[in-house]
Amino acid sequence: MGTVIEIAKKAKEALGPLLRLSTQEKNQILLSMAKRIALHQEAILTANKKDLAAAKTEVEQGKMAESLYHRLKLDEAKLKDIMAGIEQVASLDDPVGKITLATEMDEGLELYRVTCPLGVVGVIFEARPDALTQIASLCLKSSNAVILKGGKEAEHSNRALFTILHEAAIEGGVPSEALALLETREEVKDLLKADRYVDLIIPRGSNALVRFIQQNTSIPVLGHADGICHVYVDEAADLKKALDVCVDSKVQYPSACNAVETILIHRQSAAQFVPMLLSELKAHGVESRCDEEMIRHLKLNGTPKAVEEDWKTEYGDLIVSIKMVNDLDEAIAHINTYGSHHTEAIVTKNEKTFDRFFAEVESAGVYWNVSTRFADGFRYGFGAEVGISTGKLHPRGPVGLDGLVTYKYKIVGNGQTVSLYSGPKAKRFVHKPLKATTAK
Repeated sequence: MGTVIEIAKKAKEALGPLLRLSTQEKNQILLSMAKRIALHQEAILTANKKDLAAAKTEVEQGKMAESLYHRLKLDEAKLKDIMAGIEQVASLDDPVGKITLATEMDEGLELYRVTCPLGVVGVIFEARPDALTQIASLCLKSSNAVILKGGKEAEHSNRALFTILHEAAIEGGVPSEALALLETREEVKDLLKADRYVDLIIPRGSNALVRFIQQNTSIPVLGHADGICHVYVDEAADLKKALDVCVDSKVQYPSACNAVETILIHRQSAAQFVPMLLSELKAHGVESRCDEEMIRHLKLNGTPKAVEEDWKTEYGDLIVSIKMVNDLDEAIAHINTYGSHHTEAIVTKNEKTFDRFFAEVESAGVYWNVSTRFADGFRYGFGAEVGISTGKLHPRGPVGLDGLVTYKYKIVGNGQTVSLYSGPKAKRFVHKPLKATTAK
């Protein structure tokens, strides 16, 4: 297969042929990928069972977190979701070649801003084999070459899925080198040095993995290190809705990065709401850690106490910290201080309260009366996601097709020179907006 640098160089060279594929050809390849997964379902699940057996031993020996084991597991329902995700990507508009600005600079001199692929995307992910299919399908639809590196814990599952997708891609006219799978830890370090050929690195995994990548490459990195999400229950909350939102945000999939880790409750709602919440969370096996003032105020003797470190912790498990706050200002300040800028929710009947919360909370996702678990590319209608970005530059939140393209500026003229528009007798630019459909 060659060295990682050779693989990256060949991936870069494959961009031309990849760009020449039509939208229809790309969509047919994606649909073929989904069909092949259905045909080879048994082989995929057999491969996944090998990974699960090895992972179970790691969990029992304390070498792997239980949450990582759950992310690794594939079943028929998960494969159906994978196929649905690929099919949805096929149904989406092609993000490449879109005109996002069109200006007549002067008669016969026109400026266009046109979307184009990023180039070669390197993705390093842990545990979740379904991430491989999401990333590969989004990169294909956006005409990006992709180099994938999954975790050792999912090596059999990743290899089985990659083989199926790769064969479908090649049959559809995609250059073989446009999709590559790395399999050793040593290759990661080499990939991080391939800045001449790789245009973006996307890490999906533990905090340690993300931070290692951010600190060891000059290639731009898209991603997030932490998923410390909050739900704030306001004094004007519908407490039944608040209970549903809080429980779903924690229990539905506690190891996900968009699961709630801290619940903030307005003092005026605490006496009625906290006993209901603690009872419901306990019924779902959740350990609740409450702040000292709440324990004293509500006489919650025997309740585990939350300390400063809890506000900074992504549990990824059936544990949640709960804090009583005096007002909206305190809730916003807490979130902006301790949160990871991922996803936050407020439960309130007051629209003005939500408007302030939305404006002042510095996170990529800010929700009103819904679970934080909605922070997901598939649920957003992106078909899938290559990851979630908590940075403030584009892209942000769940990253789908739009996050995998950049743009070029195109000027169309007829021999004009800058000297015509400079000096004492300079022509003036008209800078008149054009309809995007008039692009040449």
